[in-house]
Amino acid sequence: MAPLTIFVGSYTDSIYTLSFDPVPSTGSPTLNLLARTVVGHHPSWITFHPSDKSLIYTGLEQADGEVAAIKYGRDGTVEGEVVARAKSGGADPCHLLVAEDELIIGNYSSGTIATLPISTSAPYILSPHPWTLSMPFEHVGRNKARQSSSHPHQVILNPLSQTEKELLVPDLGTDKVWRLTKRNDGKWSIRGHIDFEAGGGPRHVAARGNTLYTLLELTLKLAVHNFPPLPAPPTPLTSLFALSALPVPDTMSAAEILLPEPNASFPETFIYTSNRNDPHPEGDTITIFSLAAGEGQPELVNEVRTGLVHVRGMAFGGDEDKYLIVGGVEGGGVKVFERIDGGKGLQEIAKLGEDVIGRPTGFLWY
Repeated sequence: MAPLTIFVGSYTDSIYTLSFDPVPSTGSPTLNLLARTVVGHHPSWITFHPSDKSLIYTGLEQADGEVAAIKYGRDGTVEGEVVARAKSGGADPCHLLVAEDELIIGNYSSGTIATLPISTSAPYILSPHPWTLSMPFEHVGRNKARQSSSHPHQVILNPLSQTEKELLVPDLGTDKVWRLTKRNDGKWSIRGHIDFEAGGGPRHVAARGNTLYTLLELTLKLAVHNFPPLPAPPTPLTSLFALSALPVPDTMSAAEILLPEPNASFPETFIYTSNRNDPHPEGDTITIFSLAAGEGQPELVNEVRTGLVHVRGMAFGGDEDKYLIVGGVEGGGVKVFERIDGGKGLQEIAKLGEDVIGRPTGFLWY
């Protein structure tokens, strides 16, 4: 098996290119730094263009938000070149969705969704002026320090929608997930929303079958809804903590939720969530939920200590999503884990220290 290339977003000024070799000719799996591409302030979220994986987009998390397009070699192993920049339409763009001809941006601090026309050839970003939509905000939430305004934290296409494209936008500030569809003029508008517990702070979502799974950052809970197509309203099914040790320390929060597709090596469906700022000496945890009892019925079956501090992003990759890469923003560097026990467990197999790669936040497997 040839070595795999991994791109890493960060809270530094750079995107890193790594090489992971799971089966070297001698010794254990290896993880090495290939290149570092300087982009700008905090390129934390990175994502491929859907038809050209040599083109990566990122948001620069700063008050005067920007987005950038970075072009890499076709093999993904060389240092990238920033080929386009534009304003993000708000402050602190923390999440991007790249469609074939449209970049959709979630600006966390300004509470705006913005779009820019894009292409896979120069000039890559076709307009310097983003279209913006401000998310509604009615009152300061229960967590006054984190919920004093709208805070969209993710923008994804609803994978369950069969009739029309629908955006799902978890909004940590309003305790809602917004549902957006396109108007006749091609712009996005709000069609509905899902309400969550006061102070929950929805951060990221995943969907399968007829079910939506939402990770609540501020209360560290996994909320589950039956999720029919618009205009039917969703129905809450259950809500459970994303860790077993209670009560939850005030410093802790949840970060990422992943729902990999079952395959021949891992036929059972699992949900993986990351928790951060755990005071435990062995670092933050990844919690594993089984859906063996049925869709919409997650059961906490394992918690894996990572040895990382402030786990933020993580991503599956390799053949049949066998490997999981995880990073500690505040310590521990980057680690690759292998799925074991049919997906119910994780075993660390490779590592890069924080002296090599700084403050990792998000990952892409080439």
